[in-house]
Amino acid sequence: MSTSFTEPAKKHLGQNFLHDRSVIDKIVQAIDPKPGDAVVEIGPGQGALTFPLLKRHGVITAIEFDRDLHAPLQAAAREHGALRLIEGDVLGVDFSALTAELAPAEGKIRLAGNLPYNLSSPILFHALDHAAAIRDMHFMLQKEVVERMAAGPGSKVYGRLSVMLQAYCTVTPLFVVPPGAFRPAPKVDSAVVRLVPMPTESIHVADRRVFANVVRAAFGQRRKTLRNALNGVADVAAIEAAGLRADARAEQIEVAGFVRLANLLADA
Repeated sequence: MSTSFTEPAKKHLGQNFLHDRSVIDKIVQAIDPKPGDAVVEIGPGQGALTFPLLKRHGVITAIEFDRDLHAPLQAAAREHGALRLIEGDVLGVDFSALTAELAPAEGKIRLAGNLPYNLSSPILFHALDHAAAIRDMHFMLQKEVVERMAAGPGSKVYGRLSVMLQAYCTVTPLFVVPPGAFRPAPKVDSAVVRLVPMPTESIHVADRRVFANVVRAAFGQRRKTLRNALNGVADVAAIEAAGLRADARAEQIEVAGFVRLANLLADA
């Protein structure tokens, strides 16, 4: 039984197609879809993950930008299960509306996918905007991106992505995937990560826009102290009122510290 089809990868779309069966099996096992789950795959490509998920789960919704892949995906999917294909850019898909359509009872969708390296951060931030509609996410990304996502204060790779994701989600790196698992092979290692959005009552951000602005400014120039990086966003009095040192750098501040400062500014 075929598990994928062959189409040439398009470099300008950042396509690297997964083909290693053992890696695919580990991803499916990590997702572990159950009856009734609304599983949505981002970027099915040649169906390497799609078809095993279909075989396991029976019904999958997938979002694919590359129009040339739509017909072969639909044709090859028929022997595995029911594939609903959404044509277009994932950044234009309203996950909250999709949840209302696919999972009206439970009210949550489950996202999965091998994300293109050049779009991974925009897709992650787009998912964050709809975190309340998402039960969990299992993504394959460049290994260094996963390291940034999970990093803690004091790490050289702790930054805006770390803080924004960890304020809303539990981030768990699962396993590393070598370049040889893809066709064509990328020049870097990849990794699979699980993100589980926190319950609303566990998210302490009062104003998402203010929080995002504070974090963006703080990490805008990493070598600057908070006093200088946040100039025009928060004064020294506000920084210190949030329990932070004005002479500290952003990479030294834990997520809760940024939340306290943003909430103080939102209330001002």
